[in-house]
Amino acid sequence: MRARARLAVELRDGRSVLSELRSAAPLTLVPQRRPGTGPAVVHLVSSATAPLGGDDLALEVRVGAGAMLQLCGIAATLALPGIHGERSRTSIRFDIDVSGTVVFLPEPTVVTARAAHSSLFTANLADTARLRYREVLVLGRVGESPGSLDSTVEVVRAGTPLLRQRIDIGDPALTASSAYLAGHRVLATELLVWGADPATAASGDWWSLAPLAHGGSLATALAHDAVTAQRRLAAAVDAHPGLAVVRTGPAQTPTSKAEAVGQR
Repeated sequence: MRARARLAVELRDGRSVLSELRSAAPLTLVPQRRPGTGPAVVHLVSSATAPLGGDDLALEVRVGAGAMLQLCGIAATLALPGIHGERSRTSIRFDIDVSGTVVFLPEPTVVTARAAHSSLFTANLADTARLRYREVLVLGRVGESPGSLDSTVEVVRAGTPLLRQRIDIGDPALTASSAYLAGHRVLATELLVWGADPATAASGDWWSLAPLAHGGSLATALAHDAVTAQRRLAAAVDAHPGLAVVRTGPAQTPTSKAEAVGQR
């Protein structure tokens, strides 16, 4: 399956409005009506079982100057194997203009047995743009070894790279290493390009928050289940001085459908 979806938000008369919304199954974009001057809220819904081996999915998002977007997932993503072992691919790109704001909080991605999946997230930010992006990776369902996944995050602000990171999952040698995930099954990260960054790194029980060299901060948490991972990630985000609202999305609802899927 090959799918290309697109979303654009603009600021008009003080309100963030959707100027373009083009779904492409299984990437279905569902807007939520909200009065007032808050962010445009869109839910990303998988309208078919995806990604399966061989799928090529892409979403492009553009946020205009001063506009605000909150893009949320509805359910966990299950990376599933193809019939002939083909690799699936998902690409998500954000372009955020001056003073634009994006909060992107997808639900966890579960890397099921024998799956082979590549994920790419890229964001190009203007100098005063803000971004909050969360990724939760679950290494297989309970009792199964995960397939393979490589997840790449590349974020640039005003031409300066802030973060270029790749995570590989599914290599037995890496999984067994205490220097990798220390035996944990869930890795949660959150990138915060959002006002003032912490002066120094902070850490707690299997979580950390580290300022990046050229701006922005990266929160990281490890756990044996998705519920605990997201609670620890929320603790890391709490340590960020520039974020006014620190607990939106799945971390507030530990009994949500997505987290239940991550534990199965």
